[in-house]
Amino acid sequence: MQQLTYIGPGTLEWQDVPPPCLDSDRAALVRPVAVATCDLDALIVSGSSPFEPPFALGHECVAEVAEVGDAVKSLAPGALVSVPFQISCGECSSCRRGRSGNCDAVVLMATYGFGPAVHEWGGFLSDVVLVPYAEHMLVPLPAGLEPTAVASVSDNLSDGYRTVAPALAREPGAPVLVVGGAAAGSIGLYAAAAAVALGAESVTYVDADEGRRRTAESFGATTLAETPRRLGPFPITVDASADPDGLRLALRSTAPDGICTSAAVYFGEQPSLPLLEMYTKCVTFHSGRAHAREAMPDVLELTASGALRPELITSRVERWEDAPAALVAGDWTKLVISR
Repeated sequence: MQQLTYIGPGTLEWQDVPPPCLDSDRAALVRPVAVATCDLDALIVSGSSPFEPPFALGHECVAEVAEVGDAVKSLAPGALVSVPFQISCGECSSCRRGRSGNCDAVVLMATYGFGPAVHEWGGFLSDVVLVPYAEHMLVPLPAGLEPTAVASVSDNLSDGYRTVAPALAREPGAPVLVVGGAAAGSIGLYAAAAAVALGAESVTYVDADEGRRRTAESFGATTLAETPRRLGPFPITVDASADPDGLRLALRSTAPDGICTSAAVYFGEQPSLPLLEMYTKCVTFHSGRAHAREAMPDVLELTASGALRPELITSRVERWEDAPAALVAGDWTKLVISR
């Protein structure tokens, strides 16, 4: 079979590799039909990530089930499913606590498309992918959803959703601030779109990029181009900027007893944070990777309802065979590769 392989900065190749086989009765083989870029892919393709080449690319997808093990009863060949980017078993203590991104059954950060286990699991820009814990990992698509619209549920769309959904469940209708702009910039947009869809009283989106601001305005957010020192205060704030100034803006703008969630990746130590102000206001700050599998069913349901429209954030859809050139071009916020 063929898989798209990252060779080095700006260099991607289709390579012939042995196809995976079912290795347990709990596994499934799937055929990706729509693969979305993650914001991290922009860094990978440019050579700005810490991951050493070569490795298979792609960790957001909708796939068609091709073959299932004997113990898999809830899925059949032909079903369309969203495939989480993290490998998880669904049964260990971490998974039972809703922390599938840190599953005890696999190595830390076991993922498709990048990371320390990529050579075991491969990437979604491949003809066939092995899913080891099929009934736990695979989430069927609701009827009527286009695979290209929800390809990013595997990671970035669920990542954006989890930055606002739990806080809005505790404080319905609360106003939300999102500071966007990290890498390709989709996660901040997904966070803002999810906040609008979940009924936030108002959503303010900060980003220097004019195109992303227009996208945010298309689904009802108010936008700012500049990064001021402070806004609000907001009970719910999100840092998706990967910019120390953006992070400080989100933290300073968080209301007393509010929560700030950072979905951005920061490489290296960062300048000082407003810790005394955070302490005085009793701000909760959460930073870390998303546990995508837990959020995926809710994201799909919200999209199927029509309240969330992730297709507004998609820059364009390209053909499968054109994936290398489209990825290297880098002129996208969310690129979807479709068979």
